[in-house]
Amino acid sequence: MTQDEVLAEFRASEALLEGHFLLSSGRHSGHYLQCARVLMNPARAARLAGALAAAIPATLRGQLTRVVSPAMGGVIIGHEMGRALGLDALFVERPTGTFELRRGFRLEPGDQVLMVEDVVTTGLSSREAIKAIEAAGGEVIAAAALVDRSGGTVDLGVPFTALIALDFPTYAADEIPPHLQAIPAVKPGSRAQP
Repeated sequence: MTQDEVLAEFRASEALLEGHFLLSSGRHSGHYLQCARVLMNPARAARLAGALAAAIPATLRGQLTRVVSPAMGGVIIGHEMGRALGLDALFVERPTGTFELRRGFRLEPGDQVLMVEDVVTTGLSSREAIKAIEAAGGEVIAAAALVDRSGGTVDLGVPFTALIALDFPTYAADEIPPHLQAIPAVKPGSRAQP
C-alpha cells in the first residue's frame, strides 16, 4: 500500500480529524488519527494489517511466534496482525496502571514477539508494553504500528515498522500556538493523562 492509499483509508472512514487534541503523551496537536474508526470495518482492518505485515522484513516475520498489543488502541490491529501472520494475538492491559497479561494469556519460554500498536507518537506505551512482554517471558524482536507520528525519532530498542509516517506538529502545554489556544482541547484517546 502506498502512503496515499493508506491516507485514503483514513479519510474514507473519517479517522483523520482536525481541531485541538490533547494526545495521550500529554502533548497538543491540531490533527488526530482515530484508528478505532479506520479499524471498525473488518475488511479495511484486514487490508491495513496485511499491508503492515508485508512491510515487516521477511527475516523477522519468519522468526515470530506471537503478536502482543497494548489495550485499548492496539487490540484490533493486534488481532488483525495475528491473522495476517498466522499467529496467536494477545494483549496487555493496565488494570492497576501498569501493563500486564491477563485473561489467561501467557507467553511460552522462547516466544519471539511482535509488539504492535495503532499509533506511535513518543513510544511510551510501546516501551511499557515491551517491558510487560519481557516480564512475562517473551522476547520482543520487532515492533510495528499503523502510524508513526514520531517524525522518525522513536527508538523502541527493536526494529520498528510503520505502515505510514505522519509528521503533524505536536506542542507542549506551554508552546500551544494561538490558533489552537482558541479552540477547546479534546482528549480523544483511551489513555489517562499523566
